Amino acid sequence: MMESEVKRQVTLRMLKEYAAKSVYYVPAAVSNRHIHLSQDALEALFGKGYTLEQFKPLSQPNQYACEEKLTFVGPKNKMDGIRILGPVRSATQIEFSLTDAFYLGIPPVVRMSGDLKDTPGGKLIGPNGEYMLTSGVIISQCHLHASKEEAAWYGLKDGDSVCVRKRGLRTVLFENVLVRAGDTHSLELHFDTDEANSALIENSDLLEVVRSWEI
Repeated sequence: MMESEVKRQVTLRMLKEYAAKSVYYVPAAVSNRHIHLSQDALEALFGKGYTLEQFKPLSQPNQYACEEKLTFVGPKNKMDGIRILGPVRSATQIEFSLTDAFYLGIPPVVRMSGDLKDTPGGKLIGPNGEYMLTSGVIISQCHLHASKEEAAWYGLKDGDSVCVRKRGLRTVLFENVLVRAGDTHSLELHFDTDEANSALIENSDLLEVVRSWEI
């Protein structure tokens, strides 16, 4: 087992013990810009029958960062070196920060992953071709991943919303954090780089889950 995974398992055990005492904290993860590809987009960009090469596993079950990177072209500018995350999905989705969206000239649309209706698009450029998107570009809404068991530690279930607080030099309260609980999730609070920078949040920081009456 990798050292990072050992640390994560120790943290989860500690958080479970704290939750049993009604002290609620969750680990943060900062998500940089990235791309999820559909099978047709993958083959258009890399060639028929191409298979993504795993770079490293991610904390969410069966998710991984890939060796492959792409270029995205927006109305104003382009951005190179955007990493692909695997495995392939049913629809292509690109997640940027608000700062990225302004630079690229893309209308900033905040959505949960998979909610792609009426979102902007753009052009992807790969080593073997190009792929035009009519939709699929989003700014990901801050959300909390958890297995059903982990969500139960906090008295939460899939679809709930919570508030979380980052204390410190820049104390920030994040409201309307959607809970995504299920077998394909593991306890982790996901921020994009803009959100993390605003509150000086780093990977593995522990944030407090705040009850409504404590705000």
